[in-house]
Amino acid sequence: MITKIQEEFKKRYGDGALLYASPGRVNLIGEHTDYNLGFVLPGAIDKSIYLAIKPNDGTLSRLYSVDYDATVNVDMNGEQPQEQWASYIYGVVQEMKKRGATVPAFDCVFGGDVPLGAGLSSSAALECVTGFAINEVYNLGLNRKDLAIIGQMTEHNYIGVKCGIMDQFASLFGEKGKVIRLDCRSMEYVLEPFNPVGYKVVLIDSMVKHTLASSEYNVRRAQCEVGVSIIGKHAEGIESLRDVSMDMLNTYRAEMDEMVYRRCRYVIEENQRLIDGCQALKDGDYALFGSKMFGSHDGLSKDYEVSCKELDFIATIGRKTDGVLGARMMGGGFGGCVINVVNDATYDSYIDEVKSRYTTEFQVTPRIIDVVIGDGARRLE
Repeated sequence: MITKIQEEFKKRYGDGALLYASPGRVNLIGEHTDYNLGFVLPGAIDKSIYLAIKPNDGTLSRLYSVDYDATVNVDMNGEQPQEQWASYIYGVVQEMKKRGATVPAFDCVFGGDVPLGAGLSSSAALECVTGFAINEVYNLGLNRKDLAIIGQMTEHNYIGVKCGIMDQFASLFGEKGKVIRLDCRSMEYVLEPFNPVGYKVVLIDSMVKHTLASSEYNVRRAQCEVGVSIIGKHAEGIESLRDVSMDMLNTYRAEMDEMVYRRCRYVIEENQRLIDGCQALKDGDYALFGSKMFGSHDGLSKDYEVSCKELDFIATIGRKTDGVLGARMMGGGFGGCVINVVNDATYDSYIDEVKSRYTTEFQVTPRIIDVVIGDGARRLE
């Protein structure tokens, strides 16, 4: 892909381009905790969006997408382009301009090897590689946290997706062999060790699309807010479930609908699982960390109810297989992937078993995506 991007740029726009990369991400623990101002634990992966860029002397920026085999010429001082892929780049430039930056016209070619439709945040990778490249090429002086916010605001204001900041943060701040414990309230972060020697991280894509994810996301968010409002009547300083302990939740349980109680319980327990899991990583206890992944899936399936039979099926096989440290659904739910940490010696037989049993049960073959925890946004020499 990198060679193809370089060749396409030279063919279309000549020599002199600089090349950048920004990765997709996985999330090890901490699902549906971001909008409750809790913790998440993402890591950048070894699959990225790559972008070649060079300033031009004109008034239009010339953009070429390798994946779509399409070209769009954009006046960055004019209206938003109709093509969504070009709108990501346009949006990043607009958000930079809001912060006082001057971004002259440029030529760029981009493409990637982030698998589409697997919940690995290829859109955030495109926003981040665009922001990182433009910031460096034009010496704008923005830091990585600025660029993460610019990416998030691009989603909000130009794509219409009210996402959190986890995806952009992971794409920019990732480091090989480390995951990011991000506090979604303060935006403070800690890089935690993640280098389970002799184990692989693999995603098993259920091939089920998230048909309920957006509507049910709003329902879950509202249910959590109901729980916060009930507890807030009795205790000061309760602004989110981040401020609520299990003792506090149980004290006022009788005032809540049972479903609201279970939603809140999941979020509070998930935050604690993440904290405990990070301590396990510090101690090098990957078996304990894996148990927290299984616990996360159980909570998402039974208390938060955002799993589905296909995801549960895969996670159950993982739980019953020696050599699988942990497995859990990843992402918004109702489809998508199960992330697994699997012993090298077990890997082939485990993948074969999952594919065989899943195909028999659901008449579709799951997609297998191996990932390695890698570095965040960077310039490529």
